[in-house]
Amino acid sequence: MDFFVTSAGPIAEALGTTILLAVTAGIGSIVLGTLITAARISPVPVLRGAAFAYVQFFVNVPLLVLLVLAVFALPDAGFLLPLTPTAIIVLTLYEAAYVAEAVRSGVNTVGRGEIEASRALGFSLGQTLRVLVIPQSLRAAIQPIGNVMIALTMNTALAAAIGVVELTSAANKLNLVEAQPILIFTAAGLVYMVLALAIGLTAGRLEKKLRIRR
Repeated sequence: MDFFVTSAGPIAEALGTTILLAVTAGIGSIVLGTLITAARISPVPVLRGAAFAYVQFFVNVPLLVLLVLAVFALPDAGFLLPLTPTAIIVLTLYEAAYVAEAVRSGVNTVGRGEIEASRALGFSLGQTLRVLVIPQSLRAAIQPIGNVMIALTMNTALAAAIGVVELTSAANKLNLVEAQPILIFTAAGLVYMVLALAIGLTAGRLEKKLRIRR
């Protein structure tokens, strides 16, 4: 157990990287996913088709494949990025597809009468989406988005495969030295569980606070 104390610094730094990945990619995926949802419900066929293709691509391609492709493809395309920003970009693009599906499910909770009333008041399509549809959809989809954020936090572990030193990577390095896989990875799993519980509880509280009462 002493090795946890002596390795506290690297482990804390790796945990910070995990949280950085989750928070940054989480915010980015919510913003991007909301924009994709707006495109999917727009009356413009090209936007709907592009948004549909985006979601289908990222939902059906494994995240690990995308991470490895990004590490090797971006430099060939002339984009030289550190590993952590690369992982954040890939996680954002990947999770945005799932956020878009979650928000789109919330669109179904918006009453047709409310949309017709906004049109009667002279709102344009953009105003209707910005003022009525998207805000209500986000409020209705808080718990599903929370579930996506939990999955995102778990998926940050895959960044270890491309060399990002996050929690799983740090646990693996510590195990190579101490040869205590059960103890070390159980501890890492408990940390992930605490993060997931924190996200779930936060989402639950937000859902109760922002619940749409009809």
